[in-house]
Amino acid sequence: MPTLLNTNGFKFFFYANEHEPKHIHVVYGEFFAKIELKTLRVVQNYLKPKDLKFALNIVKENQEKFERRWDEWFA
Repeated sequence: MPTLLNTNGFKFFFYANEHEPKHIHVVYGEFFAKIELKTLRVVQNYLKPKDLKFALNIVKENQEKFERRWDEWFA
Protein backbone atom coordinates (compact mmCIF):
# COMPACT_ATOMS: atom_id res chain seq x y z
CA MET A 1 0.00 0.00 0.00
CA PRO A 2 2.02 2.99 -1.26
CA THR A 3 1.58 6.00 1.00
CA LEU A 4 1.89 9.23 -0.96
CA LEU A 5 1.64 11.78 1.83
CA ASN A 6 1.00 12.12 5.55
CA THR A 7 0.03 15.60 6.70
CA ASN A 8 -1.98 17.02 9.60
CA GLY A 9 -3.24 13.54 10.47
CA PHE A 10 -4.40 12.82 6.90
CA LYS A 11 -2.96 9.84 5.04
CA PHE A 12 -3.09 9.82 1.22
CA PHE A 13 -2.45 6.47 -0.47
CA PHE A 14 -3.50 3.90 -3.02
CA TYR A 15 -3.55 0.13 -2.74
CA ALA A 16 -0.94 -2.01 -4.46
CA ASN A 17 -3.61 -3.81 -6.50
CA GLU A 18 -5.70 -0.80 -7.59
CA HIS A 19 -7.85 -0.38 -10.67
CA GLU A 20 -8.67 2.44 -13.08
CA PRO A 21 -9.65 5.20 -12.99
CA LYS A 22 -6.70 6.56 -11.03
CA HIS A 23 -7.82 7.52 -7.54
CA ILE A 24 -6.52 8.25 -4.07
CA HIS A 25 -7.75 7.05 -0.71
CA VAL A 26 -7.67 9.50 2.18
CA VAL A 27 -7.90 8.46 5.83
CA TYR A 28 -8.31 10.82 8.74
CA GLY A 29 -8.84 9.06 12.05
CA GLU A 30 -11.64 6.56 11.54
CA PHE A 31 -13.04 8.44 8.52
CA PHE A 32 -12.09 8.12 4.86
CA ALA A 33 -12.76 9.24 1.31
CA LYS A 34 -11.91 8.13 -2.21
CA ILE A 35 -11.10 10.80 -4.82
CA GLU A 36 -10.51 10.38 -8.55
CA LEU A 37 -7.24 12.00 -9.55
CA LYS A 38 -8.06 13.30 -13.02
CA THR A 39 -11.40 14.94 -12.16
CA LEU A 40 -11.09 15.37 -8.37
CA ARG A 41 -14.52 13.74 -8.19
CA VAL A 42 -15.35 12.37 -4.74
CA VAL A 43 -16.32 8.77 -5.31
CA GLN A 44 -16.87 7.86 -1.67
CA ASN A 45 -16.87 10.04 1.41
CA TYR A 46 -17.17 9.58 5.15
CA LEU A 47 -15.12 12.66 6.11
CA LYS A 48 -16.63 15.74 7.71
CA PRO A 49 -17.20 18.58 5.20
CA LYS A 50 -14.25 20.68 6.42
CA ASP A 51 -11.96 17.63 6.37
CA LEU A 52 -13.06 16.70 2.85
CA LYS A 53 -12.37 20.26 1.70
CA PHE A 54 -8.87 20.06 3.20
CA ALA A 55 -8.25 16.66 1.57
CA LEU A 56 -9.44 17.90 -1.83
CA ASN A 57 -7.10 20.88 -1.62
CA ILE A 58 -4.17 18.60 -0.83
CA VAL A 59 -5.02 16.27 -3.72
CA LYS A 60 -5.38 19.23 -6.08
CA GLU A 61 -2.01 20.66 -4.98
CA ASN A 62 -0.32 17.28 -5.46
CA GLN A 63 -2.36 15.97 -8.38
CA GLU A 64 0.53 15.66 -10.86
CA LYS A 65 2.83 14.10 -8.27
CA PHE A 66 0.17 11.57 -7.21
CA GLU A 67 -0.59 10.64 -10.83
CA ARG A 68 3.12 10.22 -11.55
CA ARG A 69 3.51 7.91 -8.52
CA TRP A 70 0.48 5.89 -9.68
CA ASP A 71 1.98 5.54 -13.17
CA GLU A 72 5.37 4.52 -11.78
CA TRP A 73 3.83 1.94 -9.46
CA PHE A 74 1.62 0.31 -12.09
CA ALA A 75 4.03 0.56 -15.04
